[in-house]
Amino acid sequence: MEYKFTNANFKQEVLESSVPVMVDFYAEWCGPCRMMGPVVEKLAGEYDGRARIGKVNSDEEEELAGQYNVMSIPDILFFKNGKVVDQVVGAVPESVLREKLDALL
Repeated sequence: MEYKFTNANFKQEVLESSVPVMVDFYAEWCGPCRMMGPVVEKLAGEYDGRARIGKVNSDEEEELAGQYNVMSIPDILFFKNGKVVDQVVGAVPESVLREKLDALL
């Protein structure tokens, strides 16, 4: 299951999560973001129950994007115990995301 993270639920869903969280900062108009969308959705299904995976629309959630210094998108942040522990900027192969998620489990 893919989550939609917002300023309203970010603390509870991401920072207080008992499992690792992968957050994809994206925008609707961003080509590389659209390329990564199906990959993120696929991983969300595969890792359901072991990790939480979701998206933040950086146009709608400018405060969150600013808080995490998101300058280029897609910007994928990996959280564990409420802290950013890894990051990937730009479109990357699925295997890169899978490797980073596995390292957190």
